[in-house]
Amino acid sequence: MPRLFGTDGVRGLANGDVVTADLALGLAQAAARVLTRGRHADQLRAEGRRPKAVLARDPRVSGEFIAAAVAAGLASSGIDVLDAGVIPTPAAAFLIDDVGADFGVVVSASHNPAADNGIKFFALGGTKLPDEVEDRIEAALAQPKMAPTGAGVGRIRRFSDAEDRYIVHLVGTLDVKLEGLHVVIDAAHGAASGVSPEAFALAGAKVTVIGADPDGLNINDGVGSTHLDHLRRAVLDNGADLGIAHDGDADRCLAVDATGEIVDGDRMMAILAVSLKERGMLAGDALVATVMSNLGLRVAMEHHGIRLVQTKVGDRYVLEELDAQKLSLGGEQSGHIIFRDHATTGDGILTGLQLAAEVVRSGTPLAELAKVMTVFPQVLVNVRGVDRERLDADEEIATAVAAAEERLGATGRVLLRPSGTEPLVRVMVEAEHQDEAAAIADELAGLVRDRLATTTETTEEG
Repeated sequence: MPRLFGTDGVRGLANGDVVTADLALGLAQAAARVLTRGRHADQLRAEGRRPKAVLARDPRVSGEFIAAAVAAGLASSGIDVLDAGVIPTPAAAFLIDDVGADFGVVVSASHNPAADNGIKFFALGGTKLPDEVEDRIEAALAQPKMAPTGAGVGRIRRFSDAEDRYIVHLVGTLDVKLEGLHVVIDAAHGAASGVSPEAFALAGAKVTVIGADPDGLNINDGVGSTHLDHLRRAVLDNGADLGIAHDGDADRCLAVDATGEIVDGDRMMAILAVSLKERGMLAGDALVATVMSNLGLRVAMEHHGIRLVQTKVGDRYVLEELDAQKLSLGGEQSGHIIFRDHATTGDGILTGLQLAAEVVRSGTPLAELAKVMTVFPQVLVNVRGVDRERLDADEEIATAVAAAEERLGATGRVLLRPSGTEPLVRVMVEAEHQDEAAAIADELAGLVRDRLATTTETTEEG
């Protein structure tokens, strides 16, 4: 049976086969059992206090009933619930630590369409759970539920100052004011719709806002970090200095410079890493990125004397490496960037503020700052309908990948990996020239389809 948890929590069609009210209730009860064990829980019981959890969601309509089921599952398990309502995922992570909650739950499907939803958990301190803890929660679904009575039942209370606490935290991370900077913010009709514009305005920027009218059904619909055309037009039409686009739960962002060119997560990390190193603030003179980051990032970091550490895809793996090596900056090409001195997870608003601050601090337009890194041509082909579980064991595919890597040498690379959220295999090829990358990607995708596919549908992203 496939694992319930994917790369970032449990996710799928809301009220469909997986993400249901029943599952939300059960997962909350299971998490309450797993996450309130150990010495910390013993201390709470000794002090006569119930554990408490922060609950948050993005504005999609299904979040209303799913969050209600989560709250019911937690309270019926003896957990006090601080319901923060609609706030960004990184806000929930911050608040867990800020108020000393024992764990947290976020109901969100991030950049997915409005019909989807998901459930993800954060541990004490606001960090995402390791795989083994998620597996224990999944196993606990089949175990007896905690069922306290009387005074042992948890209470559900509104977390009334959640947004204010988070905004104060965000603005407090800046060492410069953003006065004189014009920023366009695309909030994806998502959880950042109120928080991000207010944070940028309080930091001193002139703010133009688009995609900030959530109705429960329009989240990520043609706006946000997965649909940048509106932001590009808004930046050009308003003569703004830069644009910031969030996804539905605002744990990531992408940027657009004053010319309308996209600045992705790799380029943002390159800009920020070089700035931090020059100011003596980049711990270990190292940057953590995933295997999906562009080869150009490694080349740029080597040029500036910065060590690049690579992890599996997922910002929780980036965080694990940051903590293991006591480093301060890491992230993903998609725009999940973690400033470990300020956050425990990817934070799109924090990232946008720090990027804007570097534009002000350096007195250099974003387009010029982005030249710190040259992007190598990259082709990504998604081979759908395959048995992704057999990928690593297929010797013919492994041989073909090795041959392709030898052909590319030091000027390119190949990455094949099963998706953590969909039944597909991602074939990624980078090379000095676009046509070479495309040719090799097509060859390998064809082999994967022939060897593993149960259907023959593929999609390509350049």
